[in-house]
Amino acid sequence: MKPLSPTAQKVQDLLNSLGGSYQVIEFAESTHTAQEAADRVGCKLAQIVKSLIFKAVPSNAGILVLASGINRVDEKKVGAYLGETIARADPDFVRSVTGFAIGGVPPVGHSQPMRAFVDEELMKHPTVWAAAGTPNTVFELSPADLVRLTGGTIADVRSN
Repeated sequence: MKPLSPTAQKVQDLLNSLGGSYQVIEFAESTHTAQEAADRVGCKLAQIVKSLIFKAVPSNAGILVLASGINRVDEKKVGAYLGETIARADPDFVRSVTGFAIGGVPPVGHSQPMRAFVDEELMKHPTVWAAAGTPNTVFELSPADLVRLTGGTIADVRSN
């Protein structure tokens, strides 16, 4: 098996330290979009975890929303849970609060601690797949582990 790229290895090392038997998989092809990730691993689009970063206003805190690959996020719902308005974060903000570029943001290992919300839709699946630090890496875990590892709150984040 080919060694992981340095960023993917960093995520693998973190996952190893958190317990469990998570395995980062690195593809030659992109897993940047939820559909690409589902195609690579052979799962349903709904099993892909999109790690989306928002910026809370006025606090400027980073907010992590872990959404199912089939759902769009309702920013008003998430803002109501927080008690603050949220807005999509720009690429520089995402990198500053996570340490990763958009398209490869894992659910764990961020530069700054963030409040996390986990799409209740993800809880319907035995396993889900999340990005592992680059736009062509993923790892599989249970939805319960996703909640545990992120300290996330299970919530209805889906836009209707």
